[in-house]
Amino acid sequence: MGKPLWMRGVYGKAGSIDFNLNWRDYKKYSGGGILMDQGIHMLDLYRFFLDENLKCESSYLSSLLWDIENEDNGFVLLKSDSGVIATLHSSATQWRHKFLLEMAFENGYINLDGILSSTGSYAPERLVHGFRNSEDIGKSMGRPDETLSEYEVDNSWQLELEEFNKAIQGSHAIEHGTIDDACSVMTLVDEIYNKNSRQ
Repeated sequence: MGKPLWMRGVYGKAGSIDFNLNWRDYKKYSGGGILMDQGIHMLDLYRFFLDENLKCESSYLSSLLWDIENEDNGFVLLKSDSGVIATLHSSATQWRHKFLLEMAFENGYINLDGILSSTGSYAPERLVHGFRNSEDIGKSMGRPDETLSEYEVDNSWQLELEEFNKAIQGSHAIEHGTIDDACSVMTLVDEIYNKNSRQ
């Protein structure tokens, strides 16, 4: 699809009736709010797909609804080393569990809508990809043919455990989710919290 141009992500959930009493919302118990709780996973995916570092251009982390110490919404603007722009909205006020990752490239796009979680509340999981139609300036422009795939089985935990077991046995090195990956995404999270324009 050519080089990546931008990425956009939404990771949101419905905060419960007693959300303001949740341990995650208070600094003495947690490392952060909804950005740390859910947004960090989207940031990890950005880094994985781009295979390069991201820097925080700006962020706005705020408690828009609840009177809590940590944020219930986080809005983040990022830029990669090569100039790819990425935005993230991590929210506890989505009211419907939502996962959406959109990626645009020179010649097309990929959208992942939904994930298979243990609760099933983010399902179904749908992957859409399409190619830019630069030949037609008629009615089909802006409405390219798309391919839709739906998924009902998530083997990711099994695959992670298999890789972990092979690493313990010394027959295979960890390739996915290394300590370097973890440190890099945590460094990015720290930068986002430090650049919070709400402060």
